[in-house]
Amino acid sequence: MNEPPLAPGLYIVATPIGNLGDLSVRAAETLRRVQRILAEDKRVSAKLLAHVGATAPMSVYHDHSDAALRDRIVTALQSTAIALISDAGTPLISDPGYKLVRAARAAGVAVHTLPGPCAAVAALTLAGLPTDRFLFVGFLPAKAKARVEAIAEVDGVRASLVFYESGPRLGDALAALATGLGNRDAAVAREISKLHEECVTGKLVELSARYAEGPPRGEIVIVVGPPAEREAASKEDLDASLREALSRLSPSRAAAEVAAALSIPKKRAYARALELVGAGALA
Repeated sequence: MNEPPLAPGLYIVATPIGNLGDLSVRAAETLRRVQRILAEDKRVSAKLLAHVGATAPMSVYHDHSDAALRDRIVTALQSTAIALISDAGTPLISDPGYKLVRAARAAGVAVHTLPGPCAAVAALTLAGLPTDRFLFVGFLPAKAKARVEAIAEVDGVRASLVFYESGPRLGDALAALATGLGNRDAAVAREISKLHEECVTGKLVELSARYAEGPPRGEIVIVVGPPAEREAASKEDLDASLREALSRLSPSRAAAEVAAALSIPKKRAYARALELVGAGALA
């Protein structure tokens, strides 16, 4: 029995990151019913499409696709059901698909998402690190200086950090993370949902040493735990910081600066600043 085609629009379809059995029934049905499929690499996606019996023609859409191609796709979407897939996982996560979605919405095209596998989220579930807040950072820059700068940008984020990485760069990435973030708890997940799935946990320094030689194969996700809680600022620390800040700033601005620096409530810092000013204790 032939399945009827879908209504025109863009269908964002998450694909397996390892085990083909992770593809949802709805995703498989959608891939069979669309009239065209946009893929990063047709050779990679051909295996999946053959597995589910999808026969729609494929076109390439990836990092290097230009605006002219995007415009042609948006025009086609007015009358055609088109699926967007990545080589593995959820499209738009660490790839340029958002530009197509934005253009489709601007043109009034219907956009549908079929949620499913995502390596970043899967690694978080394996890592045993806090998941109440997390930041997906994606791939770190390849060049050392740019990598250091990128790590410094997220140093103070009070959340678990998720990075994608390749095997050959894993050792250098872990060493840079240990230097830039401190020796935090971390995990290295690879081959997620495949036969040889692995998640190695430990401190960043330990993991850096483990993978310094003999990089592993496969797609890799690094999860780094949030920074340790700072010790509560003592009254002496607060007074010393306020005296210095009050020599330059008004009580309100001094309190804001010190509160941020010591991670304390601004109300507490401001009340103490007024006490110091009133007591003439700034000398």
